Amino acid sequence: MDDKIIATFCLCDDLLKAMHHQEDHQCQMNDAEIMTTAFIASLFFRGQHESARAMLKQQGYIPHMLSKSRFNRRLHRIKELFIILFNLLGKTWKTLNTDAIYVIDSLPIAVCDNIRIRRSKIYSDENFRGYQASKKRYFYGLKIHLMVTQDGQPVECFLTYGGFGDVDALKYYAYELPDGSIIYADKAYNDYEIEDLLKDVDHIHLLPMRKKNSKRALSPSISFVQSYYRKRVETAGSLIEQLLPKSIHAVTSQGFELKVALFVVAASLNCYLNI
Repeated sequence: MDDKIIATFCLCDDLLKAMHHQEDHQCQMNDAEIMTTAFIASLFFRGQHESARAMLKQQGYIPHMLSKSRFNRRLHRIKELFIILFNLLGKTWKTLNTDAIYVIDSLPIAVCDNIRIRRSKIYSDENFRGYQASKKRYFYGLKIHLMVTQDGQPVECFLTYGGFGDVDALKYYAYELPDGSIIYADKAYNDYEIEDLLKDVDHIHLLPMRKKNSKRALSPSISFVQSYYRKRVETAGSLIEQLLPKSIHAVTSQGFELKVALFVVAASLNCYLNI
């Protein structure tokens, strides 16, 4: 853990310096320390910031730790920095992914158990009720829409409400990929119009697994390759799920969404630290 704490701080500090990030030097904690604390909470403490704060202070890594309320305010204030870091890591993975093979999928994140939906104080709209086909069960919360490399490193990601259709998510990926890139996906992502648009305009080949009645049946060899690479996104999803607690504690929807996003960025950061 010690090596990852130091490496995480150095990465965050270097990023902020490269951005010429401005902050008040009289602050008790700098933004790199705030980011490091949030990442350590996601990587080692199931998102419990209080536990990460206590450990980092007791071990002398950040002796001037902020109070809980001040830390949370600062964390929300710098949330855009986590997006910048995720995108920077994503560009790194794209550069290393010389075969230009990617996979997309979604991961459900429940805000509460189904029996507690009516008592949820974070969300109240029926749009947040989604269905997880792989486990044949409903959930209430958010979806993480994820694009990963063939080795499982996240390169693009965004959050939607749980009932948001996977095929609709195709319209919201940035697709900042090299010409000739191949994207594999499951049967939920069949949209011929978007497939043609990506191929004609961006020279990107979207190859979802076909349904039985599909007018664009794929050869058995391509179907085999699809199944192989599908395991990559499942691996990436499991890396995120391994970090998640049984339930994510949050008081507001903004706090819940920030914690979910931190788990995704932390998973990408962990891939980088493990190189």
